[in-house]
Amino acid sequence: MNQNNSTAACRPAFSPTFLILAVIFCVCLIVANLMEIKTVELGPLVITAGVIVFPVSYIINDCIVEIYGFARARFVIWLGFLMNLFVTVLLQIGLWLPGDAAWTGQSAMQLVFGAVPRILAASFIAFICGSMVNAYVMSRMKMRAGNNGRGFSLRAIVSTILGEGTDSAIFFPIAFGGVLPWSTVVTLILTQTLLKTCYEILILPVTLRIVKRLRSIEGSVAVDDNEKSYKWWKINEI
Repeated sequence: MNQNNSTAACRPAFSPTFLILAVIFCVCLIVANLMEIKTVELGPLVITAGVIVFPVSYIINDCIVEIYGFARARFVIWLGFLMNLFVTVLLQIGLWLPGDAAWTGQSAMQLVFGAVPRILAASFIAFICGSMVNAYVMSRMKMRAGNNGRGFSLRAIVSTILGEGTDSAIFFPIAFGGVLPWSTVVTLILTQTLLKTCYEILILPVTLRIVKRLRSIEGSVAVDDNEKSYKWWKINEI
């Protein structure tokens, strides 16, 4: 076997279905962050519009861990992080570029896309930590269940509670600590975690059908074991 063939054989094979899930994950993450500027009244609660999109990324995360394993999920999480950072940088460049005399939308564009660095840092850190916790819990629970697909619903709910809880527990103190009363920050953490978990529970029947369909399409399921590395930065191990 020549060197070119050997190199090609070592490259990880990504199925079209996996690539589609990865793209949807990245798009949902970017759109959710863009929607965060809008607040929405939900009965007595006020939430951000991004709440309706963020849980979709967690559902996809669960599906990827279930079918493709933790390593592929870790890869997609970092890909989503980098794509979101890339879009943020491009938007900041767009804001920085001087408009012509006919341009009157700078203030509106600044309002929507000009998030302060503190909010951006909180969002990025919270996303990585929350998503990794979600994937880790999902993978370890799946391994204990014997990698046979049983107990997916419980894994999805528990991993979401811990993942979303981690996300909110990091985001709100960093973003609003010292700005809002700490009682309000705690309320926001609990409310966001509860709402996002309830969202996933409500949509669980759809998630189960997606997982079942993915099993049928792929024909096999990745098996996580104690030999797998759960280090967050091992993005090259896929």
